[in-house]
Amino acid sequence: MADFDYSKATTTKLNTAGLDYEVEAKNLDEGETKSEGWTNPLWPIYLGYYKTIPEFKEPMRALARWTVGKGFTTDNRTKVILDNITGWGEDSFQSILTNLIIVKKINGDAFAEIIRNDKGTLINLKPLNPRRVKIFTDTKGIITHYQTQNVDGKWSDISKDKIFHICNDRIANEVHGTSAVEACQWELDAKRECMKDWRRISHRSTIRVLIVPADNADKIKDLRLQWQQAIKDGEVMILPAKPGETDVKDITLPPIDAFIRWIEYLDRRIYQSLGVPKAIADTADFTEAASKVGYLTFEPVYTEEQTLLEQDLWNQLAIKIKFNRPPSLHGIVAEDEQKNVGQTGFQATEMQATAGRVE
Repeated sequence: MADFDYSKATTTKLNTAGLDYEVEAKNLDEGETKSEGWTNPLWPIYLGYYKTIPEFKEPMRALARWTVGKGFTTDNRTKVILDNITGWGEDSFQSILTNLIIVKKINGDAFAEIIRNDKGTLINLKPLNPRRVKIFTDTKGIITHYQTQNVDGKWSDISKDKIFHICNDRIANEVHGTSAVEACQWELDAKRECMKDWRRISHRSTIRVLIVPADNADKIKDLRLQWQQAIKDGEVMILPAKPGETDVKDITLPPIDAFIRWIEYLDRRIYQSLGVPKAIADTADFTEAASKVGYLTFEPVYTEEQTLLEQDLWNQLAIKIKFNRPPSLHGIVAEDEQKNVGQTGFQATEMQATAGRVE
């Protein structure tokens, strides 16, 4: 008989069920790398994301394109020097910078070998594989020199004035930059998994289930092999049987809406973490308003990249250039705002005190 003694009432223990989310703790790579040096062990993995996942590749290409794609201005002497830089032989100075920006975002650090003539004039800048470059610092975290590895696996010291080095999102006194993959790796993986799930379900929905009343193991095995081969060859299987002895069932697809909403949510998270609006890197259709807002929010991002690169070129190569900025929409948006008197919500001018205050 059931015991209905209320004095024995108890509660659940959800507070110990591990429902609270905790961010994984991180430590800085700081201090002395005098003996071993530092190189990013995750570079091959991060490179795989760039090579295979367009949601990561295109924002990185877009950022590099907006940073250096409009060219630059400089004095005539510097222009002659830069026009003769060919990298591995088929590069230009602009394509080298595009390459370095992308590698910097993927790996956290990008390197290029500085090649000068006997007079000290820059004659070439050759991008390097970051996996084959080690950073060495002293006990105070100041870079002392680098090492580069040749194709035979031998490491050789190289002075820091012979390496052009740019970093992405270096934090505190860390001895290297931070990969853009780190902040969105979970979302990139989740989206790819979701797409693979839908692809697998869609593929299996084309396979029909054959129902045959049989309890003989050998007979079932033969039917399975014949059915499998028929599906593989795209043929229709002809099974001799009496009416009612067999049945065929179709596998139906689940609703796609939930998959699409989940993918779109992950997309927003990815582009948000990368700092590149989807309207900038994607060719999908967007409203004019969304495109303008995306453009405006992206302006500080690529202008910061331009400014940092200009400073790196001056500090490390003594090259003074000014990257051309793409056209700004600030004036156009302000003009449209004045004309758009019928929109709901507040205009910027409506929030300004233009009338005298009544005392």
